[in-house]
Amino acid sequence: MELRQGQSLVMTPQLQQAIKLLQLSSFDLAAYVDQELERNPLLERADETVSDETASGERSDAEPPAEEPPPRAEAEATLATIEFDPDGGGAAQAEAAIDGDFANSFTNDSAADAPREIAGELGNLYSGRGGSPGFDDSDYSWEQTLSETVTLRDHLHGQLHMDVADPADRLIGAQMIETLDEAGYLTEPPAAIATRLGCDLAKCEEVLRRLQGFEPTGLFARDLAECLALQLRERDRLDPAMRALLDHLDLLARREMGQLQRICGVDSDDLTDMVSELRALNPKPGLLFAHEVTQTVVPEVLVRRAADGTWLVELNSETLPRVLVNMRYYATVAGSTKNKVDRAYVAECLSSANWLVKSLDQRANTILKVASEIVRQQEGFLVHGVQHLRPLNLRTIAEAIGMHESTVSRVTANKYMATPRGILELKYFFTAAIAAADGGQSHSAEAVRDRIRQLIDHERPNAVLSDDRIVDVLRESGIDIARRTVAKYREVLNIPSSVRRRRLNSSGVDGNGRG
Repeated sequence: MELRQGQSLVMTPQLQQAIKLLQLSSFDLAAYVDQELERNPLLERADETVSDETASGERSDAEPPAEEPPPRAEAEATLATIEFDPDGGGAAQAEAAIDGDFANSFTNDSAADAPREIAGELGNLYSGRGGSPGFDDSDYSWEQTLSETVTLRDHLHGQLHMDVADPADRLIGAQMIETLDEAGYLTEPPAAIATRLGCDLAKCEEVLRRLQGFEPTGLFARDLAECLALQLRERDRLDPAMRALLDHLDLLARREMGQLQRICGVDSDDLTDMVSELRALNPKPGLLFAHEVTQTVVPEVLVRRAADGTWLVELNSETLPRVLVNMRYYATVAGSTKNKVDRAYVAECLSSANWLVKSLDQRANTILKVASEIVRQQEGFLVHGVQHLRPLNLRTIAEAIGMHESTVSRVTANKYMATPRGILELKYFFTAAIAAADGGQSHSAEAVRDRIRQLIDHERPNAVLSDDRIVDVLRESGIDIARRTVAKYREVLNIPSSVRRRRLNSSGVDGNGRG
């Protein structure tokens, strides 16, 4: 026989419930609370209780006097507010068919209305195609494919996470994905997105060009002509004649074939073939994916700046479930229950209800703590824009608020924050860090990438910088970085190697390979 002493963590059902609630989104949490309200007779909604009492105009005789409220446990977290000093921290409709009816198919509306109007009728001419599945790198499992369908945004966020490493570009890309309509068209111009995020319009345009390379081709177009042009470019069929046809879709709708032949510089047979190619394209690529009833993202956290310059971080009361434990009903049922099994059931319902109330309150307080620390760490982004994102990881937040990294990870999953820069997912505030050569404060990966871009943009044609030379220059400026990291960042920026840039310079082409 042997005597041993040890420690082990027992995951009780209550602890599992608390962990589950912490990582649920506001929509999933509301659904979970609805299930508990149906299952547990001791639970009731706070708003329903208040409305019932107001409508009746009187209280139950079993209820204590007003100065002594009934002993209910309430899961309505107060709308807590944390305040701190920032110094511390085109056309209407179209049918692309020669033998179709083009009359009244196009109007001279602005190009901004094209995605919703022109493509609406063009979609009737195109056969449906199956969409390819996407992968989300956040808690993805193969079992999800058995019961869930891939939406357009899921598919695009998966490509964004795999193809875009720059955290600033991810922020911009995520905002553009959220502005897509169900057909896959941008509903907000890049200039408006750049203004909201505080970044250069050129950077937004660069990210947009990358997103337009995502599958299926044709997404992120601003009008019908651009959507078709993206698909023709992929097929290597966007020649000058086809470009001229896309620029005059209104003439095609009015069946002015003679004028189109003169504009495009082709004969009637060639024009017929060109129109047939248009019919083979998809004017609404976003419809290839499953669509559900649109649910507007409701942020769990609201961030605003006070008149004195401080930042106010508060929970959104609309996302906080208001649940009460009806102790009067429990007292009535428990007093009249004689059967041992029934008494055990009532006791279990009371314990489960009290734990749910406590878990909801703890969830609200934890979200508030994490969000407040994120705002404190990323104040530069809120004030100056995406270029001022600081390097941030889960451990930094966890140590600052005295919690475990896994808790912070669960809090930042499926949660959104409404800021002056827009509604952003909490996980987008976390960016990689590059160590300082002198042991000082680390640099954000975005700042280092921007520095590499500037060095290459300003290099002389007869003095092209190699990756080793870029490493030396960065280390001289206090950035400790490896050569392979420079090469990786250069590839992310779509900048060719030094050897290729020399060849491009010798041939008279812009050496950065992007002009």
